[in-house]
Amino acid sequence: MIILYTFISEANHQSLLDRYLPVFSQKSKQNVLRYRRWQDAQLCLLGKVLLQYGLKTYYNISDIETGVLPNKKPYLKGHSLHFNISHSKELVACAIAEYPLGIDVEFNDPKVSYHDFTFQMTDKELQEIQDAEDKMKKLFTYWTRKEAVIKAHGAGMMLPLDSFEIINNACSIEGQKFFTKEILIHEGYYSHIASSDQKIKDVMPLIKCIEEDILL
Repeated sequence: MIILYTFISEANHQSLLDRYLPVFSQKSKQNVLRYRRWQDAQLCLLGKVLLQYGLKTYYNISDIETGVLPNKKPYLKGHSLHFNISHSKELVACAIAEYPLGIDVEFNDPKVSYHDFTFQMTDKELQEIQDAEDKMKKLFTYWTRKEAVIKAHGAGMMLPLDSFEIINNACSIEGQKFFTKEILIHEGYYSHIASSDQKIKDVMPLIKCIEEDILL
């Protein structure tokens, strides 16, 4: 498994658009340009760029075509590899593996309060956060772990966060088991990966920051 990440840059925004938009399909261009804020457009664009870079550099795959499953989860056509993209604040990350997976990153925002998410937690999870010495760390652990599972499952917003519990980094959804692993991508961000494949419990992913000069 590889996890590539980078940071958005307003100064490089137009240069990134000029270089990469002509490379992608019309649908991908529309997905990027539909955003009004440059931050959102660039996060969307860089997710695609990291996937392209990762497949070409680490898997020798240049001809890339993605599709969307009925549950709206993106997949790579014609290859047995899987990928997932997540972004928060100024960071965007792309994970690529030989098995289905989900990744979630969240910026450690001091303005966030766990009280804002109590309606998305089970009673047990809420109690664990309230009892924790570092409540914010516990909140972001809970949040990223569950979001990673939801993305690995592919149900998206149709699967409420409080509809399942993760115990010892494992949970079951509709009879299917999922496993989670905490990873450190960058200081100031929390992150988890998840998969229905047990390999993820022991994986040591290659995590690499792709600098702006490489992308440009």
